[in-house]
Amino acid sequence: MKTISILALVALVFSAVTFDVSRATDHPSKSEHPKKTEHPACAEHPTTAEHPTAAGDIVVVAGGAGCFKTFLAAIEAADLVEKFQGKGPVTVFAPTDEAFAKLPKGTVDELLKPANKAKLAGILACHVVPGTIMAADVKTMKATNVSGQDLHIAVKDGSVKVDDAMVVKADIAATNGVIHGIDTVIMPGEPGEHPTSDKPKDHPAH
Repeated sequence: MKTISILALVALVFSAVTFDVSRATDHPSKSEHPKKTEHPACAEHPTTAEHPTAAGDIVVVAGGAGCFKTFLAAIEAADLVEKFQGKGPVTVFAPTDEAFAKLPKGTVDELLKPANKAKLAGILACHVVPGTIMAADVKTMKATNVSGQDLHIAVKDGSVKVDDAMVVKADIAATNGVIHGIDTVIMPGEPGEHPTSDKPKDHPAH
């Protein structure tokens, strides 16, 4: 009788253990569940885009990237939002927030003042090239921005430089063009060439 009771107890324990293992298999712990995916900032992205599908115009897409806040503030301060939302297509070599942070202290605040609206528009125009230039199209070449200034593009060891700026994020597609994030702000006349006219007809400041 005692033997039967022991066997029954062993069977009961074995059954309980089996049930717990089964539940653990069907319902993984919190650590096993995938975490919510967050869109990383520009600096965390690879050089080439993983999401080539356009989600909006240049302004909308730049806002969603999370690393062009200063660039967007500059567009707004220069009253060029509608220009960057235009039909296009254009290629925008957009300085990241880190690129603007590299400028001398106080430079950005000064440029964002209403009195410097024209100067700011001129700087922004240096970063815009008519047409769409994707990463696959890039080679050592010159590209003329909408100010008429030549940007010197060089490809070396898989990296792309635009004048003194390095492309840190390529092929951010928009409905009216494409954005390439760069790590340095391009200034007028360095080292490109200016046209005879101060403001060509397609200059964003018009």
